[in-house]
Amino acid sequence: MKKNFKKSLRIIISGGGTAGHIFPAIAIADYIKKECNANFLFIGARKKMEMKKVKKAGYKISPIWIDGYQRKFSFRNFILPLKILISFFQSLYFILKYRPHVVIGTGGFVSGPIVFSASLLGIPTLIHEQNSFPGITNKILSRFVDKVCVSYPNLNHLFKNKDIIISGNPVREELKKIASKNESINYFNLNINFPTILVVGGSLGAEPINKIVLKNLEKIKTQGYQLIWQTGGSHYKKYKHLHSKNIKVFDFIDNMNFAYTASDLVISRAGAIAIAEICLLKKPSILIPSPYVSENHQYENARSLEGQVATCLINQNSLSTKFWEKLNHIMSNKNYRQNISNNAYALSKKNAENIIFKSIMDLI
Repeated sequence: MKKNFKKSLRIIISGGGTAGHIFPAIAIADYIKKECNANFLFIGARKKMEMKKVKKAGYKISPIWIDGYQRKFSFRNFILPLKILISFFQSLYFILKYRPHVVIGTGGFVSGPIVFSASLLGIPTLIHEQNSFPGITNKILSRFVDKVCVSYPNLNHLFKNKDIIISGNPVREELKKIASKNESINYFNLNINFPTILVVGGSLGAEPINKIVLKNLEKIKTQGYQLIWQTGGSHYKKYKHLHSKNIKVFDFIDNMNFAYTASDLVISRAGAIAIAEICLLKKPSILIPSPYVSENHQYENARSLEGQVATCLINQNSLSTKFWEKLNHIMSNKNYRQNISNNAYALSKKNAENIIFKSIMDLI
């Protein structure tokens, strides 16, 4: 039941760059909308994926000119200070115009200017950190915001002197929609009698995972396994010709509830949101952490599950020697798949959205 307020709440949410920052923001907004009367303005970075994904979810989003620091040499870094300065003034404009009751950041460089600006103006602020090691934007913002929601315990030493709430990671409402196995298999035009593997290398794709799948594709087909394969937009052209009766290749999968339900095994990077979804949806998995992330946090994410026998962890540098062996072992052992899926579900946070919502309402 919605809680009634004299006026509708006005909430600004910012987070982007990858699905790992965008989908938690949408999940938070969806939950707030169910619980109370609220209007939302999302702030995103120009030409980044949040501009499309947020609009598709039914929310208004406005862009700022912010950009992230490029780790490799790039001329974009030379104009980064100018972009930050302009983004700061753009953020002030949106805040003064929209007059939000609270501003929420879910990570990514785009959330920096808007959350920082709100804190300077005395507007209540909250950030949500998805990973076991915080990104640089959230580490900086934590010095200024009122509350920090985290998904893993023992982060107090990184967010000192802050009101820290262990919330877990919010999962998109669309993934919780009940779909039958038959309906999901039919959605992808696959065969209900064949075991199905879902490959997702993150929202932007993961070429090392794509390459190892390609290397073992004939073995996968010979064993009678079906594949739902999200390559990522920048890699799709290299693999789209492999689309066939039992191998379904996509740049991005919109209806992930069907993809998860159809699958008997998920092969994925070890981003915090991917893990939250896998655990909540009770899916057996092979996690291949990206070695390119800060503080190797994806490895730490996956290792915490592996220690609870809730996933199979393969390091990227071991893919050539271990991938097929692990994949075939798991797919051949239904009891083992059931065991790791049960253990994964036991680790899931089932009320993350509610905890974050209560923290927001405490601020307001």
